[in-house]
Amino acid sequence: MKTILSSAAMMIALSGTAFAEGDAAAGEKDFKKCKACHAIISPEGEALFKGGKTGPNLYGIVGRAAASVEDFKYGDSILALGESGLVWNEELLAEYIKDPKGFLKEQTGDSAAKSKMTFKWGKPDDIVAFLATFSAEMPADDAAAEEAPAEGEAAESDSTATN
Repeated sequence: MKTILSSAAMMIALSGTAFAEGDAAAGEKDFKKCKACHAIISPEGEALFKGGKTGPNLYGIVGRAAASVEDFKYGDSILALGESGLVWNEELLAEYIKDPKGFLKEQTGDSAAKSKMTFKWGKPDDIVAFLATFSAEMPADDAAAEEAPAEGEAAESDSTATN
């Protein structure tokens, strides 16, 4: 697991891609509380972080439509939000984590909106930064390795490009 996070952190730093303002390493530690209800399972089915099934899989949450994990039984309020087209970004996810019920009331305009997620996190930036490392927006380690030329190849490419 540490290798995955270290690689992810390195890719973020090298790619120049800006994710949430929090500290992903600190967010990994904070995620221990989230694991009571949530897991992070890759599309290939690999459990990157084992956890509960009370909440949906959080792999790829940043950049994913709200209430879109197949076979997960969402509440009516968040389903309505997903049907409205909301896509999670770092800012919206942080707002939701701070106060899920309040967020749903504000976003749906329904004062009776409810959330199955009762946990509130006062400072979610680190967790959001951590979850962003598992988003589709983050370059995969394999893709970056394929794009990077092997030693000596860059010089050959440069010389043929100028001819």
